[in-house]
Amino acid sequence: MVAIIDYNAGNLKSVQKAFDYIGKKAICTRDYHDILNADRVVLPGVGSFEYAINELRKYELDKAIYEVCEKNIPFLGVCLGLQLLFERSMESPDVKGLSLLEGEIVRFPDDNNLKVPHIGWNSLELHNDGRLFRGIDDGAFVYFVHSYYLRARNEEIVTASCDYGVNVHASIEKDNIFACQFHPEKSSTIGLKILENFTEI
Repeated sequence: MVAIIDYNAGNLKSVQKAFDYIGKKAICTRDYHDILNADRVVLPGVGSFEYAINELRKYELDKAIYEVCEKNIPFLGVCLGLQLLFERSMESPDVKGLSLLEGEIVRFPDDNNLKVPHIGWNSLELHNDGRLFRGIDDGAFVYFVHSYYLRARNEEIVTASCDYGVNVHASIEKDNIFACQFHPEKSSTIGLKILENFTEI
């Protein structure tokens, strides 16, 4: 069973429907017991960094996430869910992230030729033999919606990147922690394959 963490800042239903489509039972929950007893846990997210962190802490879901990671349960952050795993974001400079991974979230540079937010399909360059991308070809297209992007401190955890005026660290993997800046649930057959790979880890 896949537990999708409900903290009032996620695109929950589309993620749940994607798992349903590939035949994997998924529930949206903020129940500590459900999360800690799930086979897989997903942290989706849309909106602002500060609001999301505050909601996680309000429901004490940050504690559940730390315990999931300690128990080595496969964990997937999606979009804002990726950003929250890191130390800080330029969007909310005074707000500390979950700090499960080292790095910062930065804003796309002001550039007249660069539309921000970055909305739409972009191709991935795959790195470091990421388990989410088994059976997926280099150059596969996925769907993004974001104004801030990850700059990971250690590039050995980066399993996919894309070029959008800058080098975007688009997916990471470290031990049982996985995350995608793009939306696999909105990325057609490639995204469904990524979610299927996650459920098989």
